[in-house]
Parts: sequence; structure tokens; C-alpha cells
Amino acid sequence: MPDRDFYDTPSPGKEPGTGRGAERSTELDREAERRRRRAQFLRDLAEARELRDRVQPRRAKAARLRHAMRMRTFRW
Repeated sequence: MPDRDFYDTPSPGKEPGTGRGAERSTELDREAERRRRRAQFLRDLAEARELRDRVQPRRAKAARLRHAMRMRTFRW
């Protein structure tokens, strides 16, 4: 009967964390972390804008009107 440890040991060069696969996974991890940080930043930015609009309603209304005017005069 063969030894069971033989099947559980990886072959040389197939250890996790070696070769090009490891470089690719760290690149994907960095990209995923960048996307998470960017998403968090955009959520915080939207929250800050909502807070500013609640605190300064007159300025928010003027900004909305200016934006609407710009969009009406914009030519496609």
C-alpha cells in the first residue's frame, strides 16, 4: 500500500507563492485593494457632499440651478 504522505506533498515548483502565479496574485491583490480604497473614498465623498447640501441648502440650490443651466446650454 503506498504511503499517504506521498500524495499530499506538492511536486517541486508547484508550491504556492512561487513562480509567475505568485506575481499575478499579488498584482490582483493590489488591484483589488486599490479598488476597495477608491470605492471607500467615493462613498465618503458622496456623504460629505450630502452633508454640505444639508448644511448649506441655499448654496446647494444655487449649484443645482447652475448645473441645470450648463446642461441646457451644452451641445451634444
